[in-house]
Parts: sequence; structure tokens; C-alpha cells
Amino acid sequence: MRRLRNVKIVATLGPASNDYKTIRALFEAGADVFRLNMSHGTHADIGARHKIIRQIESDIGRPIAILADLQGPKLRVGTFANDAGEELIEGAKFRMDLSTTPGDVTRVNLPHPEIFAALEPGAALLVNDGKIRLVVDKCGKDFADCTVTVGGTISNRKGVNVPDVLLPLAALSIKDRSDLEFACELGVDWLALSFVQRPEDVLEARQLARGRAAILSKIEKPAAVKAYDAILQVSDGIMVARGDLGVELPVTSVPPIQKRLVRGARAAAKPVIVATQMLESMIESPVPTRAEVSDVATAIYEGADAIMLSAESAAGKYPIEAVTTMNNVALSVEKDPTYRQVIEASRVIQRETIGDGIVAAAREIAEATNIKAIACFSQSGTTASLVARERPRVPILALTPLMSTARRMSLTWGLHCAITEPQDRFKGAVIAAIRAAVADGFAEKEDFIVLTAGVPFNVKGTTNILRVAPCDERLISAVDPE
Repeated sequence: MRRLRNVKIVATLGPASNDYKTIRALFEAGADVFRLNMSHGTHADIGARHKIIRQIESDIGRPIAILADLQGPKLRVGTFANDAGEELIEGAKFRMDLSTTPGDVTRVNLPHPEIFAALEPGAALLVNDGKIRLVVDKCGKDFADCTVTVGGTISNRKGVNVPDVLLPLAALSIKDRSDLEFACELGVDWLALSFVQRPEDVLEARQLARGRAAILSKIEKPAAVKAYDAILQVSDGIMVARGDLGVELPVTSVPPIQKRLVRGARAAAKPVIVATQMLESMIESPVPTRAEVSDVATAIYEGADAIMLSAESAAGKYPIEAVTTMNNVALSVEKDPTYRQVIEASRVIQRETIGDGIVAAAREIAEATNIKAIACFSQSGTTASLVARERPRVPILALTPLMSTARRMSLTWGLHCAITEPQDRFKGAVIAAIRAAVADGFAEKEDFIVLTAGVPFNVKGTTNILRVAPCDERLISAVDPE
């Protein structure tokens, strides 16, 4: 099955998409990557969904990427004597402390001594996704006396955000470590790391994963935005998690931050997902709002590798319709002549290595002549990512002998991933590329493709060959590559 668009679609699975029939329908509607949210469901639930995806992958014969999204540490207040909660009035005083006594209108437990250790007067505390805002007047090792600047109802175990402070918290909680090991043993392709504040958070996850899954850093905290370049350098991919960004930062700052994060990841040839509330109304409605369609389109125009559905596909009433809508928006945008103008105007010229030069030349040759596709052999996915960074006008056929590589590459813009036999000679690679291009409908007999590869084969980072090859009948039907 060949997609007729370049941007990829990530669909989150949940109660609304929990069986073979629905998950297969989501794939056929356009989902390229399935997200397993480790915040919800047991390991048995996650394992069952993983098994279904792999069965669909086998039945359809196309690599499918699976992303496990780790929950990260959750900061929450304690409980209240009144289960209905309390109404905080603007201008009122309110204390958070370590006392386990049930809360009232004047105070509540905040069971996170590390927050108190990091707080300073003037810092903001946001409760319930920012609906309530407190400013710290005075604080100590076990308390914070605050003034309510934005009031509202505070109730049991509501979440707390601390946007102004770099918290001395690891990105991986005890639950996350257990979930990470389970997901890696299960065989997921990507791990999404929540609560990233510094590059060390990513390095810790990478050490625990031990190469069994690629690490995708979720940028959802102001500290992560400030340290973005360093975080990007040690990450395999990026997720722009706009929900939490919009809580911890002024919502008006999120669009320019999104653009900067996407461009940075594109320049680094690392896949970037734009996520959160893309088609939020489709949780309850079979059609999106015009603003939501424009939001999805904006991410595509920016050149994001993937766009993501969360509750829309996991718990909404119309999961398949949501994927179909996203797919149709992508098809419409990518047919627009303005799309190519925007993509090419935002292309970052990278000419630091031989590989950079090879893939740039491949794009230029393909676009200047009647080339039907760029085929690249990639052991680790690096070469294919470099080709995708160029955002060429012609399709990209990413060939690899490794299913694990093909699955991971399925998140990257424009890559049609195919499994081939291992190659140790360039002529064999040419024949394999031609056969794949013809078989998958990218080219016909006597058409031309551009092929990039590295010699010696099966060595990471050796992209050093470019060849224009005809889809010759004799090569397609050849029995012996020699």
C-alpha cells in the first residue's frame, strides 16, 4: 500500500480503537504510526494492542511504527476534606505544604518536597491545566504561601505545573522505568520521553533503552525550549507537545515556538511530530472545525514529519473519520503549489559531509530531469533521513534489510519503507532498487530512478555513491545479480 502524501500520521490507540478491525481500518484510512499511551491501560492492555498492530503489519506486508509514550512524573495536589473541592477567589491567600491533613479553602497537601526546595518568591504555580494560577509569596523546605491571581475550583489530585523553575526531578519515574523496560522487551520502535528538561534526561533514557528503541523527546516545558539545541542533539526525534507548552507558556508564544522547533529538527534530519488538540472537536463531532483544519495544514506547510491524533483516535466517537480527515487535509495541502514554495524556502542547506552532498545532488538531479524516484539503501536509517531532509519533489524509496530500521523510518517525512535482501555489491543494490521501484508503483519499465548508497555496505554513515539507473527489463528479470 503506497501513501500519496509525504507527511505521516500518528494515531493514538485506546478504548475507541482496541480491536483488530478498528486498528486495521485506522491504518487503511491513513495512520502510519500507532502511539501506545503508557499513562493509560495495563501492561496487558498495551501488549494486546502491540500484538494486533504486528498482526496487521504481517497481513498487509508493510512496516508499521509503534511509539510508546511514557507518562513522566506527575505533580498533583493531595485530597480535600470536601470531595467536591474548594473555590479559590482571586486575591485570596493559599498554602501548599507537606502535611497529609485533608485540604480546605486555605491550604492543601503538595507531596513533592523537591518542588519546595526549588521554589522562589515570585514563581508561579499552575493548577488544573493552568485554570488556577498562584504566585509564591514566601516558601520554605516544606511549604509555599501563595496569592491566588486566577481563581477557580481546586479539587482532589489536580495536576500542578511549575513553569518558572527548573525542577530537580528526573524525567523517568519508577513507573516510567518499568514501562520503558516493558515496552522495549515488547519491541516498540520509538519511546516518547515526557517531562524532558535537560539533555541528561534523554541520555538516561537512552542508557536504559540500550538501543532497543529510538528516543523521541517531548518538548513540553519552558526549560526544554531553552535547552532545545542540546536536547535535539542527543535525541533521535522530537515531539512538539503543544498542550503542556500552552499551559506553562503564554498560548500566544506556542505558534512561533512550534515553527522554531520544527525547523531545528528538520535541519538536524531528525523526525518531528506536531501533537495535541489537532482535531479536538472530532472527539464528539464527525467533522472538524475550520480552525482545526487550518492548524493541521499549518504543521504540514512547516514541513513537520508527522501530525498526531490523541484522544480523537483513542477515546473519541469518530476515530476513523479523524484519521481520514487528517489524511485528506494532507493530500490537499501537498497538492497546493504554495506548499512546494514554502517547503523549499524553508530548506536548510547542509553541506558538511560527503553524505550531505550526495543526497543534495540526488534531489537536484531528480528535480531537474524526468526521474521518478530517489531510492536509498540505509542500514541504520541515516541516509534515508538525509534524503528526507531535502524534501524532494519526487518520492523516496527507503530500502533496508532490517525490519527494525524500516519500522523506525516509517515516522520520517516522505519515506516509503521496503525490506530487501542484504546486499554486499552495488550492482545487486541497483537491481533490488529497480525491482522495488517497479513493484511498488514508483516507476515503470524504462523509467529512471536515482540511487544513493554507501560502500562498503552495511556500515553506518558511509553514503558515498549516487547513480542514475534505468528500470531496464533485463535487470528487473535478472536471476543472478552478478
